[in-house]
Amino acid sequence: MARQGIALARYLSTHGAQVTINDKRSAEALRDAISVLAALPVRIVTDSHPLALLDGCDLLCLSGGIPNDLDIVREAEKRGIPLSNDSQIFMQLCPAPIIGITGSAGKTTTTTLTYEMLQASLSNGDTHRVWVGGNIGNPLINDIEQITAYDRVVMELSSFQLQQISISPHIACITNITPNHLDRHRDMDDYIAAKKRILTAQRGTDWDVLCADDETTRKIATQPGFSPAKTVWFSTKRTPFGDGAWLDEDGDLRLRIAGVTGYKSSVQRICHRRDLQLMGEHNILNVLAASALAALGGASIEAIRHVATTFTGVPHRLQMVREVNGVRYYNDSIATAPERLMAGVRAFPDHQPIILLCGGKDKYLPWDDAVALMRQRCAHVIFFGELGPMVANKLAATGMPMSVMPTLQTAVAHAAEIAKAGDVVLMSPGGTSFDAFVDFAERGDVFKRLVNHL
Repeated sequence: MARQGIALARYLSTHGAQVTINDKRSAEALRDAISVLAALPVRIVTDSHPLALLDGCDLLCLSGGIPNDLDIVREAEKRGIPLSNDSQIFMQLCPAPIIGITGSAGKTTTTTLTYEMLQASLSNGDTHRVWVGGNIGNPLINDIEQITAYDRVVMELSSFQLQQISISPHIACITNITPNHLDRHRDMDDYIAAKKRILTAQRGTDWDVLCADDETTRKIATQPGFSPAKTVWFSTKRTPFGDGAWLDEDGDLRLRIAGVTGYKSSVQRICHRRDLQLMGEHNILNVLAASALAALGGASIEAIRHVATTFTGVPHRLQMVREVNGVRYYNDSIATAPERLMAGVRAFPDHQPIILLCGGKDKYLPWDDAVALMRQRCAHVIFFGELGPMVANKLAATGMPMSVMPTLQTAVAHAAEIAKAGDVVLMSPGGTSFDAFVDFAERGDVFKRLVNHL
C-alpha cells in the first residue's frame, strides 16, 4: 500500500474493477495510505496476506518491493491466477513509444539524462510531451489518460518489476548487469533472467541499447534469438562495428545511428569528456547510453550535446554537499551495492585522499573486490550500520586505518574529526538503507543535514 499499489488501485477501481489492496503492515502504520484511499471504492486488508483473498480473484498485482516467494503469490500461481503490476498494465495501455531502461547501476541517471535530452529537443510550438517515471518517482499509470500517441515515455524498470512483465518497450536498454539484490533473487542466474525480460517481447522494428563493456550484456547478445530488434552498443573502450555511441581515443564522445533521421550521414560528435559535468567513467557510459536512447527517441544532436555538457547529476549520486575547512563531502547514498561503491571511489583521481563511509544493510553480495579497492584508494574507511562490522572484519587483517561506528550520525562526526584540508569524505555505503532508513533518499538527506550542521 505504497506509491505503486495506490496508483494502480486508483486506476483499476475508477475503471470498473473490483479492487482489494493488501499490505501486511498494520492499519495504524498505514494510516496515511488508508486516508488517501478513503475516497476510492476499494477493499483494504491489512496485517497479513490471507490466501482467501485469492477466492474469485482474476489478477494478482505485485508492487516492486513484494517478493515472488510469498505464500499468496505461490498459491496464485498454483491456481493459474496471472501475475501483473502497474508497469505491465501501463505498457499494455500506453499509446506512445516507450523507452525502457534497466540495469544494476546507472539506470536512474541514464533515465533522467534521456528524459532531459528529449525534453530539450521540444520547441515552443510542440504539442507533444515527454513523460518520465516507473521505478523512478512517479508510477506512470497515474498519467496514462493524458498520454497521446505523439508523446514519448521514458521508463525506469527494476528487476522486481520486470519479473511480472511479458511486454517489451519499443526501445530497451540494459545499462549493465553486476551482482545485486541477491537477498531477493534466488541466485545470479535468476537476477540476470529478470533483467533479460525487458527484451522478451521485442519486435524487428524495435531497438536494443546495450553496454559493450559489460560481460553479461555481451553474453546475452550472443545467445541465439535473444531479440529480433536492432542493437545499438555503447562503450568507453571500443568503437562499435555498427550503430552505437562511444568514447574515442581522443576523449570525444561520438554517436552513429544509421537508421534514424538526422543521424544517417556521418558520425556525430557529442562533446569531449572534459566537457561533462558528471564525475567518473561510469557516468561517461551513462551519457553515451542516454545519447543513443535519446537519438532513437527523436532528440536532436544539439539537444543531446546541451544536456550532456550541462547536466550536474541526480540527487544522492556523487552529489557534492559542502566544503568545510577545506574538506569536500560527497553524498553517494544510491550506492547500495559494492559495485556502486567502487564506481564512486574510482570517480576521484588516484592521488585524492578519500575517507570512505561504508555501511547499511547487506544484500549478500561479494565484497572482496571492494575491500581490495579500499586498500588501494582510501586513506581511511569508517564503517557504520548493520553490515559495517562484517566488511570491517575483511579489512582488519590488512592493517589499513579504519573505524567502526554504530550509526551514520557517529560516522559523519568521526569523519569530521579526522579529515584534513584537501581530503574528500565520501558516503558511498555499498549496502541498502533499510537497517536504519526508509530508503536511500532519506539516508542521503540525513547525511546532507549532518554535513550542513558541521
